[in-house]
Amino acid sequence: MSDPKKAPSREARRSEQEWQGLDLAGAPLAGELASDFDLLAKAGEEPLPHPRETRIIAVANQKGGVGKTTTAVNIAAALADGGLNVLVVDADPQANATTALGVEHKEGMLSLYDVMEGRAGLLDIVGRNARHPRLLIAPSSIDLSLIDIDIADAPDRRYRLRNSLIEGLEALRGQGVAVDYVIIDCPPSMSLLPINALVAAHEVMIPVQCEYYALEGLTQLLRTIESARTGANPGLQVSTIILTMYNKNTNLSADVAANVREYFPEQTLETEIPRSIRIAESPSFGETVISYAPRSSGAIAYRAAAAEIARRGGEEKGL
Repeated sequence: MSDPKKAPSREARRSEQEWQGLDLAGAPLAGELASDFDLLAKAGEEPLPHPRETRIIAVANQKGGVGKTTTAVNIAAALADGGLNVLVVDADPQANATTALGVEHKEGMLSLYDVMEGRAGLLDIVGRNARHPRLLIAPSSIDLSLIDIDIADAPDRRYRLRNSLIEGLEALRGQGVAVDYVIIDCPPSMSLLPINALVAAHEVMIPVQCEYYALEGLTQLLRTIESARTGANPGLQVSTIILTMYNKNTNLSADVAANVREYFPEQTLETEIPRSIRIAESPSFGETVISYAPRSSGAIAYRAAAAEIARRGGEEKGL
C-alpha cells in the first residue's frame, strides 16, 4: 500500500475566490457567509502539521444522537485532505462510519469483528477511501455486537484492539504508510468495545450537542475514562470536546456552548459544528460532507475543527 500524494483543495480555493468577490452588505445570509469565510480562513490552505507520533483518538459519548460518528468520519476526512495519513477504526456494530465512508456490507466480508476474534490482522481488513486518498478504513459489521459474549472470559479482553493496532500500524509502516491519526468511532454504550477503544487510545474526543441535556451522560463517561486511565492506560486524556448541532440563531445553543466552555475551557474547540442538512444527508451517498458538499457550512466547519485539532498537536493539558 503506497502513500498517495495529497490532492489539491480546488473546491476550497474556488470558494475563497468566489467569496472575495461578494458584497455581503445587506444580503439575507450575510452573517452566515461571513462566518463561513472566517472558518475557511482558519482552516487555511497549507498542509496540516504532522504529529511527532501517531495520535490515537477515541471518539466517544454514551449518549446517542450527538453527532459522534458524523464527527469521527468528517474530522478524519478533513485531516486526510489536509495532507495527513488517517485510519478510521469503526468499533460500532451499527457500522455507520463504515457506510459513511463508502464501504459496502457484504456477507463474509472481513471486519473488525474478525480482528477482535484473532482470525485476521488489521492489515487484512483495511481499505482506502475512494474520495479521500489518504483516508484508510477498518470496517465494522453487525457481527461485532457478539464480541462481548465471545471474549468475555479472555484474559486479554480489554487489550485486543490495542494489540491489533500496534501490529497493524507497524505493518502499514512496513508498506510505506506512516499513519498520523487513528480515529476510533465508539458505540454509544459502555461495553467491551468502548473499553477496548479507551485502552488503545491516547486521547478522547467527546462530541457534545448544543441542545437540552447536553452534559447528560458525561459523568459516567468521565468515570469510565478515569477507570481506563487508572487501570490499563495511564496516559489517556480528554483532549478535545467539540460542540455539534450548533444554531447561532438560538439562545439555547449559545447558552449550552457557554456552559460547556465553562466546565471544559481548555478542551473545547473554538469551532462549533452547525446543524446542517448537508451533513445529515451525506452518509446516504456513502460520502463525508467534506467530499459531498465541500463549500457547505458543515464541511467548512469540520475543516476548521480538524485544523484546530492538528495545530494543537496534543500539547494541551487534558482532563
